[in-house]
Amino acid sequence: MKTQELRQKYLEFFEKKGHKVISSASLLPENDSTTLFTGSGMQPMVPYLLGETHPAGTRITDSQKCFRSGDIEEVGDNRHTTFFEMLGNWSLGDYFKEEQIPWMFEFLTKEIGLDPQHLYITSYIGNKEINIDRDQEAALLWQKQFALAGIDAKIIDNPQEGGMQDGRIFYYDDSKNWWSRAGVPAKMPIGEPGGPDTEMFWDYGVNLGLHEVSEWKDVPCHVNCDCGRFIEIGNNVFMQYIKTDKGFEVLPQKNVDFGGGLERIVAASMGQQDIFMIDVFDKMREAIEQKSNTVYLQDDETTYAYRVILDHLRAATFLIADGAPPSNKDQGYFTRRLVRRAIRFGHKIGIQGHFCGDIVKEVITSYKDTYSELLNDQDRILQEIEKEEKKFQNTIKQGIKQLKKLLKTKEVGDTLSGQEAFDLYQSFGFPVEITTELAEEMGYKVNSQEFLEKRKSHADQSRKGAEQKFKGGLADHSDMSVKYHTATHLLHAAIQQVLGKEAVQKGSNITPERLRFDFSYPEKLTDEQKQEVEQLVNDAIAHDYPISFELMSVEAAKQKGAIGLFDYGDQVKVYTVGDVHGMPNASKDAVTFSREFCGGPHVESTGKLGTFKIAKEKSTGAGVRRIKAILE
Repeated sequence: MKTQELRQKYLEFFEKKGHKVISSASLLPENDSTTLFTGSGMQPMVPYLLGETHPAGTRITDSQKCFRSGDIEEVGDNRHTTFFEMLGNWSLGDYFKEEQIPWMFEFLTKEIGLDPQHLYITSYIGNKEINIDRDQEAALLWQKQFALAGIDAKIIDNPQEGGMQDGRIFYYDDSKNWWSRAGVPAKMPIGEPGGPDTEMFWDYGVNLGLHEVSEWKDVPCHVNCDCGRFIEIGNNVFMQYIKTDKGFEVLPQKNVDFGGGLERIVAASMGQQDIFMIDVFDKMREAIEQKSNTVYLQDDETTYAYRVILDHLRAATFLIADGAPPSNKDQGYFTRRLVRRAIRFGHKIGIQGHFCGDIVKEVITSYKDTYSELLNDQDRILQEIEKEEKKFQNTIKQGIKQLKKLLKTKEVGDTLSGQEAFDLYQSFGFPVEITTELAEEMGYKVNSQEFLEKRKSHADQSRKGAEQKFKGGLADHSDMSVKYHTATHLLHAAIQQVLGKEAVQKGSNITPERLRFDFSYPEKLTDEQKQEVEQLVNDAIAHDYPISFELMSVEAAKQKGAIGLFDYGDQVKVYTVGDVHGMPNASKDAVTFSREFCGGPHVESTGKLGTFKIAKEKSTGAGVRRIKAILE
């Protein structure tokens, strides 16, 4: 089945079940400084899972773009990618297990025709220490669905110890079948919601020759082992508990949160174990074959390189489109790392000269019908890719120059320390693989183990720094975060008044200390323009405009001039800053300063914000500017 076809079937299936189809959120989280990227389908839904009213109602479905930077080093096997789409459906206090499990079985086995003989299920075994029983209800519901399909689904305890045991449904502990944002129950803070989940695995069969040569060859194989035979394709989270100071209590709103890997389900529908063989990668693979004069799957090294290039350039394309061009920090750091890693692996399989732009064109071609913004923004995306490729070529030249200079201080046969290799990597972006290759060609060695230790130490320190930098934010709903969130609306409106309607939001990031706002504009702002924006915002604050919201149709919102990044199906939540006609005490000369699509929250009136000041204005890439501002 084609990717676009399966995505559409999924959305239409749940639309028929009463769900509203919403568009994908950005890969750069809006107003959430707790994380750099949208890494799962549920991430944009957290406020609504916690009880906030969603403008589209209590039944929602979508296909969410996701990026996981932590998986960069995992790419290279048959199933890991950094970028992927997650099919999602949610019940926000509406239906529960009795509906969700039969629907998922129906979708997988009837709607897209997966053979239930290859489908395996896991469920939660329970935890006596927190007084939560095993999820027998979910296991029995799955067992009933298999029985209706003519399959005797045996339920097994502890498959990690005993293997498959002719089972079909398996109980696992907290580490496998419990979900919360904080992980297992013991790590959850007070006030955090969570619950058991039930996962779906696709069995590619015992005759693949994979298990026998894996690190798990002497361990009883089971669905959660890492031999490659089983691949998780979906996960129902039943978010029904909240942690309190008295233990776990049942939430008044029981939620369903399903997440399914689109690419993995497409591969399963094809009987294809390698997700890089699904249709969205076809033209990209062909382009690499032509440029490298190699063939995908011809040997392990070539296959690994193809997968890195395919994944990394696809991910970079979407990241740039969503406002993260290659740079030295924040999200752009990862875009740069993806592009440069793709270039390096392209050279390893014999690609000469610049090639990334041609692969990215094929990414855009594969996704343009679903994500039209890629085609609309193609020139800027290609410009950023090509600019980064040229920069990396210069980096390689500088790195080689520094390496040769360093080797002159040593005797042939000596070893470069891990610190020296890391300095080349850190200061010049010079890949350690190239350092090793060139050094060995000239008769030197490199202490690779020490390099890895230095890099890990640096990554750990950077991660702690990032956690400090991005902690808090709107997710904590602190007073300052809410104030800064409100201030972004005033800033957006002021920017459009000064620069024109083409200056639209490209992203934002809120912490309790400042706001960051990205917008489209081709030129540096003059001092006069910045002063005018500041003045407009501060005038709005001084006016002490009331802030209100209402639910309305998308069309009605657009007719009223509402602006913003995303909509949510038929109904949207629109926040208005100003004396809105029809409100109590509104004057006949009522003024609307800002009207924007948004999920909230906001202060009640602008007078609570203080004094607005632009701290910095700069470019973040072709045609995108960034303002950092504070409230005093």
